[in-house]
Amino acid sequence: MTMLYHEFQGLELSALGMGAMRLPVIDGDDARVDENAVKEMVAYAIEHGVNYFDTAWGYHNGQSELALGRALAAYPRDSFYLADKFPGYDLSNMDKVEEIFEAQLEKCGVDYFDFYLFHNVCELNIDAYLDRSHRIYAYLTEQKKNGRIRHLGFSAHGSCEVIRRFLDAYGDAMEFAQIQLNYLDWDFQGAKDKVELLTAHGLPVWVMEPLRGGSLAKLAPEEEEKLRALRPDESMASWAFRFLQSVPEVTVILSGMSDLEQLKQNVETFSQDRPLSEAERAALLGIAGDMVKKIVLPCTACRYCTSHCPQGLNIPELLALYNEHCFTKGGFIAPMAVSAIPEDKRPNACIGCRSCEAVCPQQIKISEAMADFSRMLNL
Repeated sequence: MTMLYHEFQGLELSALGMGAMRLPVIDGDDARVDENAVKEMVAYAIEHGVNYFDTAWGYHNGQSELALGRALAAYPRDSFYLADKFPGYDLSNMDKVEEIFEAQLEKCGVDYFDFYLFHNVCELNIDAYLDRSHRIYAYLTEQKKNGRIRHLGFSAHGSCEVIRRFLDAYGDAMEFAQIQLNYLDWDFQGAKDKVELLTAHGLPVWVMEPLRGGSLAKLAPEEEEKLRALRPDESMASWAFRFLQSVPEVTVILSGMSDLEQLKQNVETFSQDRPLSEAERAALLGIAGDMVKKIVLPCTACRYCTSHCPQGLNIPELLALYNEHCFTKGGFIAPMAVSAIPEDKRPNACIGCRSCEAVCPQQIKISEAMADFSRMLNL
């Protein structure tokens, strides 16, 4: 069984990367990583051609870097590529870039990172990231010159506009970008538009959440039946990976595997390049559309509502975040984005006057959605 590889600046990177956000743990405690199990997984991954490993400061309550570093210590440093990230998702870290970077090298037990990222560029932190007084950009580009970072990039959960602002400021120094990309988010979260934006800047795409936290590994029976009629031998997880193999801009697909069996299944999938045909792709995207329609409100962002809102709320933006939160059944993306909105423009600022509903072509009960969203976010 062989591994697929993609070329990046003269390197051969495994198409499947091992993410270390969902490592096996002891007694369900996210902070107690099962290091013996991790070592077994890393050994299997390396033996079967996986050479890209990804960790971060906050994964497993700070234990991921330690566990992955200890597992990789058994192998020659030039036999694998290690990625880590600056934790800008926490604004209290913005003035600690040197302290954190040095600690990360020590925790991982290495002298350099092959890949290093500005972590989670989003609405919440874009202004801080672009504030050069924090010296994050200056310090990280200096480390690249010093050889302690071989390749510099960023990950993003933010909108296209946020990514565009980041690239306008720092794009010349970026070599790759990591985004949430899967067949469901291709349209739902505008992943297609993000890929196009990154391609326009000449940046290859790294994928996170290819299975959307595992939710795409098992579908409703009628949806699985449709896909099995087209490819009887493919698992639902494989369908999600085959979709990504059909996106030419994708270089590395990260999967946060939490046990050896998941790793074995994914390694087998990535031993073959079997991109989807146009008909298969259309069927998969059709299923994604049906999945979304069952849960989310049908806002088309026509913006008739905004001109009738006495509070001046950006209703389409709030409904898009509400839809994300409802579909994901929680998660951090919507709360993170809402926290970056001025307090008087958040969903709890809705006064329930229903002026917006009177002009909504989709007849959405917007005031009820805003009240529900406020309850979900404890506003």
